[in-house]
Amino acid sequence: MSLVNNDANAPLPSKFKPYTRQTIHQAPQWARMSEELREAVLVISHVLPFRTNEYVMNELIDWDNIPDDPIYRLTFPHRDMLAADEYALLRDLVLSGADEQAINKEVMQIRMRMNPHPAGQMTHNVPMLDGVPLRGLQHKYKQTVLFFPSAGQTCHAYCTFCFRWPQFVGMDDLKFDAKESSELVAYLKQHHEVTDVLITGGDPLIMSTRALAGYLEPLLVPELSHIQNIRIGTKSVSYWPQRFVTDKDADDLIRLFEKVVAAGKNLAIMGHYNHPVELRQEIAQKAVKRIVGSGATLRMQAPLIRHINEDPKGWAELWTTGVRLGAIPYYMFVERDTGPKNYFALPLAKAYETFQAAYQLVSGLSRTVRGPSMSAFPGKVAVDGIVTIGGEKVFALQFLQARNPDWVRKPFYAKFDPEATWLDDLVPAFGEKRFFFETEQDEVEEHKHGHKVVHMLERHDARIAPAVAHGAPDGRTVVGGRA
Repeated sequence: MSLVNNDANAPLPSKFKPYTRQTIHQAPQWARMSEELREAVLVISHVLPFRTNEYVMNELIDWDNIPDDPIYRLTFPHRDMLAADEYALLRDLVLSGADEQAINKEVMQIRMRMNPHPAGQMTHNVPMLDGVPLRGLQHKYKQTVLFFPSAGQTCHAYCTFCFRWPQFVGMDDLKFDAKESSELVAYLKQHHEVTDVLITGGDPLIMSTRALAGYLEPLLVPELSHIQNIRIGTKSVSYWPQRFVTDKDADDLIRLFEKVVAAGKNLAIMGHYNHPVELRQEIAQKAVKRIVGSGATLRMQAPLIRHINEDPKGWAELWTTGVRLGAIPYYMFVERDTGPKNYFALPLAKAYETFQAAYQLVSGLSRTVRGPSMSAFPGKVAVDGIVTIGGEKVFALQFLQARNPDWVRKPFYAKFDPEATWLDDLVPAFGEKRFFFETEQDEVEEHKHGHKVVHMLERHDARIAPAVAHGAPDGRTVVGGRA
């Protein structure tokens, strides 16, 4: 691989140095990018977040292979992430020096078309405490609460496909963030059914160890003994592994992990690895060893993304390397129905074939991984197979997690559709008009709102664009993300 840092003995960046739209021209690699690639960065970064760093650019991207290098695709925007007419209009506004109000108007229209909060995150996942919504929390599944600390709502670098992109682009009305942990602790004290807290973002490990401790330590009190597992979702394991090895408070971070484990909690670092190159680096492997050595577990997860990680051999390398280092393969996700999905999404049939092929290449120790899984409105739905039953070719599906626990591990079937990329694209098999979970789901919504609910079959036929806040223009409630 040809990198800017061609000297294998050259020191790695020790001080974190980010690049954004305003500063990317200062990076030496900017001169190696064509005018078209530079333009795409300057235009699309008005709509979607753009941030990378020196380590990603020096160590992970093959600059002789841009724009096709997978980590370049993972971190740098491409013009095809927007519809051609949208890109042309926004490009003309940006390059002509149009006033900020005109640019922002077009940007907001594009963003709202992109389904900024899929799967009911705003409309159905926000819990209440004493009648007040907690906008820094989500509680979709009975056992697990998500917590969004305000100090962790950025990342060492942004993934171009990220489904939480509204967190980073100034859409404050659609942002989850909590200033402090007091509301989380108060909520957990009232909800003893919760066993897991997922601290997420953004990336919580963008915070200093001292700031992170301010969120973790309140969870260790005896009154929260029902909290068994504390998870931290992070991409720092691949975008800035120095966080665990050479940062000035890296040792303090490892000691904090040890403190959480010593308090009797399982600390699970949910590491986002999208491509095996991220784990080939020596410092990334040291980071894994330090995390696991603290007594925490490291689970590996990522979505399957067009242009980035379609090769089953890459997934097999990632999982087997992780297992050798002590990590646990956890999930292969399906690209979510938000943001530039049309650019990144793969058909479910392709996702299943990729997962199956990668699964066949690894030993049982790597087969802890689950997938391909869709984090849809009703729950996490896995594609278990493509089979023919009674002469009909179908997708075999099941819930790995669900809003209603009774749905979990209950198999169901959808007509095979080679173009389908998401649950909403599917219709029931065997002549059924509804999936089994839709009837109960609709009854709950109709009781709540008192009017008609649109179900998946109608959405599939209509193929209408996403509606804002799950409300359709005619007043219907939309279950699952489209009107």
